[in-house]
Amino acid sequence: MLAGTNRITSGSDYKMVVRRGVRVVGPHFVTYIRDNSEVQPPRFGFIVAKNVGNAVRRNRMRRRLKAACFGLLPTVHPGTDVVIRALPAAHELDWPVLQAEVGQALQSFQRRKAAGTTGAGHRRPERLPSP
Repeated sequence: MLAGTNRITSGSDYKMVVRRGVRVVGPHFVTYIRDNSEVQPPRFGFIVAKNVGNAVRRNRMRRRLKAACFGLLPTVHPGTDVVIRALPAAHELDWPVLQAEVGQALQSFQRRKAAGTTGAGHRRPERLPSP
C-alpha cells in the first residue's frame, strides 16, 4: 500500500497535475504526469468516477491501482506527480494487463522527459497501443 508521503491528497495538487502535466492516453486509463520542482518522493493520485461502476467496483479499482503503483515506486523519479484516471472498461482488466498499462504510461513519460518534450506548452497526448 502507498504511504501517505506517496499520495496526492489536496484538490489543488490534483488540478495542477491534470492541467499542467503530460497526458498519456491508454485503452483503459488516462495518466497525467508532472515533474514537481520540489525534491520529494513521487506522489500518486487516482480518479475513479461513477461511470466505472458502483462503489464496490470503484474502490476495488482504486486499491488495484494503488498496488500497481506501489510495485512501480522504485522506478519513478523523485519529484514526480502522477494522476491516473480510470476509464469505464478498466474494472474488467486482469492484473498483469493493469500493471503493464500503468508501467507503460510511466515509461512513456520518462522517454519523453529524456527527449526533452515534456515542456509546459506541450499538451499533445501520447497514445499507448491497445493490448
